[in-house]
Amino acid sequence: MAEENPDWGAPKIHGEMLKLGFVVAERTVARYLRRTQHRVDPGKRWLAFLQNHREVIVAFDFFTVPTLTFQLLYCFFVIEHGRRKILHFNVTRHPSAEWVVQQLREAFPEAGPYRYAILDRDAKFDARVITFLNATGLKPKRTSIGSVANFGARTLVG
Repeated sequence: MAEENPDWGAPKIHGEMLKLGFVVAERTVARYLRRTQHRVDPGKRWLAFLQNHREVIVAFDFFTVPTLTFQLLYCFFVIEHGRRKILHFNVTRHPSAEWVVQQLREAFPEAGPYRYAILDRDAKFDARVITFLNATGLKPKRTSIGSVANFGARTLVG
């Protein structure tokens, strides 16, 4: 059962075994799984998370745009993962954590249907941003280094 369903944990397998008439402790199932279960590829776990929670995920990040005078503008955006709808965007020359928190206040003026916020490890997303997300009921999920370039951008955008 564990080999055919590598995403299942001990509680799920224990329940299925009970349905089949096998009486075994969940702890025994967990011990067996630890010995036999191979680590699931982190990319597959991340993809499963994105697919299972698609409707309650938002993501935010910056991209840069060069101007005609060779300066940079920082474009901040918040996107809904389920429908890939832009919820909020703004532009600044000097982004900071305070500015990001203000943008998030504007993007989420009241409690919404979202539970998770995906963000990268940018220094602008510091403790103040995390505190704001927690206060609004959003659970911050940081991406691993290099995941946006390798994996995250594909799943969020296309």
